[in-house]
Amino acid sequence: MTQQEQLNKIDRKILSILQEDARISFAELARQVGLTTTPCIERVKRLQRAGYIKGYQAILNPDMLDASLLVFVQIRLDRTSKENFDEFYDQVMRLKQVQSCYLVTGSFDFLIQARVGDMAAYRAFLGDSLLSLPGVQESTSVVVMEAYRESLQVPISGI
Repeated sequence: MTQQEQLNKIDRKILSILQEDARISFAELARQVGLTTTPCIERVKRLQRAGYIKGYQAILNPDMLDASLLVFVQIRLDRTSKENFDEFYDQVMRLKQVQSCYLVTGSFDFLIQARVGDMAAYRAFLGDSLLSLPGVQESTSVVVMEAYRESLQVPISGI
């Protein structure tokens, strides 16, 4: 399957179901999409090879793991060049608190999503780690008070 090929309705349904429950058995997945088990397994393998499925992971409860505070940090670098962006990105991805790092448009260069235990831990993370990274000129933080919806799911049309 090439990237240009269109996914059919069954492929899209498989992806949708796997997003909801990646631990579903192949037999149950096949039943839900109207296939027998072997062709269903082959479709999943094909979707993996084609890159539609990047991997599988457990979703952990941050409140139980001393990571209940979710923070978004906008970072502006002192110079906007590919070398500065690459150097910052390489360093920021080594910080275990960082869940996501995006190069963005607008008045800031990067948007960081991080998880820490509490405000004291965030203050230490910001001062000792983020702001000391190469090229950081300025930061703005947004602390999440309450999450109403968190999802890693990708919207799938055509099902």
